[in-house]
Amino acid sequence: MSTVDTSQNLTPSAAAKLRRTAWYRTERYTRLWAMIALGLLLALVTGEQGNTRDIFYSITHTLTGVNLWVCLGATVGVWALREFAATPIKGAVSAARGSAAAAAGGPVGSLRARFQADKRLRLGAYAVLLVLVLVVPSGLERSWQTVLVDQIAIFALLAIGLNVVIGWAGLLDLGFFAFFAVGAYSTAFWTGRLPVEPPVVLNNFWVIPVAVLTCLACGVLLGAPTLRLRGDYLAIVTLGFHEIIYLVAKNADGITGGPQGARLIPDFSIDFAGIEYTWSIKPLPYWYLLVFFIVLVIILFSRLEHSRVGRAWTAIREDEIAAAANGVNTVQFKLMAFAIGASTSGVAGVIFTSKYGYINPEVFPLLQSILILAYVIFGGMGSIPGVLIGTAILVWLPEALKDWVDPSDRYMYLGALLVVMMIYRPQGVWPSRRRQRELKLAEEGSGDAVATSEPAGGKN
Repeated sequence: MSTVDTSQNLTPSAAAKLRRTAWYRTERYTRLWAMIALGLLLALVTGEQGNTRDIFYSITHTLTGVNLWVCLGATVGVWALREFAATPIKGAVSAARGSAAAAAGGPVGSLRARFQADKRLRLGAYAVLLVLVLVVPSGLERSWQTVLVDQIAIFALLAIGLNVVIGWAGLLDLGFFAFFAVGAYSTAFWTGRLPVEPPVVLNNFWVIPVAVLTCLACGVLLGAPTLRLRGDYLAIVTLGFHEIIYLVAKNADGITGGPQGARLIPDFSIDFAGIEYTWSIKPLPYWYLLVFFIVLVIILFSRLEHSRVGRAWTAIREDEIAAAANGVNTVQFKLMAFAIGASTSGVAGVIFTSKYGYINPEVFPLLQSILILAYVIFGGMGSIPGVLIGTAILVWLPEALKDWVDPSDRYMYLGALLVVMMIYRPQGVWPSRRRQRELKLAEEGSGDAVATSEPAGGKN
């Protein structure tokens, strides 16, 4: 790995000390140690199970078996391919980019620039993608249609909302799934399936705006007392918010139904102008309904991202103190981020609850909040396409592994993929242009780029 020789500007002792820098402390080998540690972790979590007679049984058998070398070989192999095999390719790509700089970035750059400039081309590509999304699922097996609806589409809505909070406003939220529970219990309440009777029983479609408003209010209630917190402190508070919602749902028997939850929640139905239709348990009708709301949310949030509100969120994420000094009402915009981000959870909660017809507190574990955060980071914080891609990949992977991997180990492989991703591509699969530029500046050490060292909530 090439480095800039700065020893000529240093004193002899300082230059000698620089030359004595150990090879194992370089950036390349720091990544090697991380991959070796990952291999050891994979070997331990996929190795022999422990027993009560010998507390070291699992460790001794795992660290002396073939599984250890398989895991180490896999992780070190990934490191070697990334560090050495990709070097000539990277050099060739860099040379090609340099020679094509005068030609507007080469054919790929020209195509991307044309795509961004030509509105008709963009609309055509989006239309083709939408047609594929609507047509392809009908040819899938019933099990994969269920995965599309119950996991990918539902979590895509949740991830788009969390992207507002963490990707655009930079507010680290570890309890986002609690808003999904609020939307779900709002459905049970307004359809008359909780011990507390509603003022009026509503159709499920009318419950959606009510659930969205309820989640908006909960977002404001969460944001109001936490406005002065950032980074890890905010994360802890949001974690507590999730536990509060979970415990209230589990223990308030006279309000939420307690551990039994709510049952016999009606399906979506339409009876208007002679049109009658009732959604059944079949997944495809719910898939089309979810696609409609996802497209609607993407359109609204894309407009919001490039508005005055979106620019204010970006300013808060970059430096809240500087944003306040320049006239940005940080209190107002942080509250808006919490509220607007939580709104998609109301839609997801209503659709999920209506499809299954029942809910209980165990449907909303803390792990789901962590998974949604992983989807956003893996796909690319601040990027709506990245969030959708990250959700699809990380939801698909455990399902694809179910025939070969023990259920208790599936998420271990998911975690390993996240570790590799954070080592080699921390910006995500499809990063936003702003995030990609920040990380590039941080790697070069130029300007005030601190994208790789600053927590998501900003400096403390």
